[in-house]
Amino acid sequence: MDYPQILAPVLHFLPCPTPQAWIEQARDPANLPLLLTDHMVCELKAAQTALLLVRKYVADQRGADALLEWLRPYEAFTFRDGPEPDFIALHKQISKSVMPKTDDPWGQALIDSMVLLIKEELHHFWQVREAMLARNIPYVKMTASRYAKGMLKAVRTHEPLTLIDKLICGAYIEARSCERFAALAPFLDDDLQKFYLSLLRSEARHYQDYLQLAQQVSDDDITPRVKLFGEVEAALILSPDAEFRFHSGVPV
Repeated sequence: MDYPQILAPVLHFLPCPTPQAWIEQARDPANLPLLLTDHMVCELKAAQTALLLVRKYVADQRGADALLEWLRPYEAFTFRDGPEPDFIALHKQISKSVMPKTDDPWGQALIDSMVLLIKEELHHFWQVREAMLARNIPYVKMTASRYAKGMLKAVRTHEPLTLIDKLICGAYIEARSCERFAALAPFLDDDLQKFYLSLLRSEARHYQDYLQLAQQVSDDDITPRVKLFGEVEAALILSPDAEFRFHSGVPV
């Protein structure tokens, strides 16, 4: 895999690189349990975000219910003290026959992109959980970072502008994840390094899918909104942050 070629558009899109202070703290082996735990939860939250977009804007009831069923075992384990999911069995349950359907071309594009994203994020959740188990890292609930909430504060409150802004936020979150996987990979053990580098291709495509969907649904050029959210994202990444997380700012 040509990692520099995959990463180049991501680095061009993001308003700033990850600060060296974050990398220095992230490379400390003592912080690996925290980072893996937060990473695992972030994968589920990415799947939830994609699900909410499909349910709110295009899904038929049957398809929406099917998507909810996909996520329920992961959510029960992560947020409600549920049992460890049988990841292999859950992955086999995913079927195109129950996918949401629509006659709207843009809606179908959203469904196709988001359903693929959900499948990939849930698979990554499983992979991170396996990495934790292999290193005897227990799952412990933790508070979320300020990052996603900070991005969403700038979202406009009337449609379709809300949808456009949410899609742009999704693009930045996916791109930053991709950039941090690459930044962290050189300091991980061989197995984790291979895993993190393997995530680059899907994460790089995810941010591009979000931007494409945002432009397709907008009557105007989204460049000014992309620039605005770039400024919001940079402020979150470059400012001091009391909580160290996968998407946090400069460690205090």
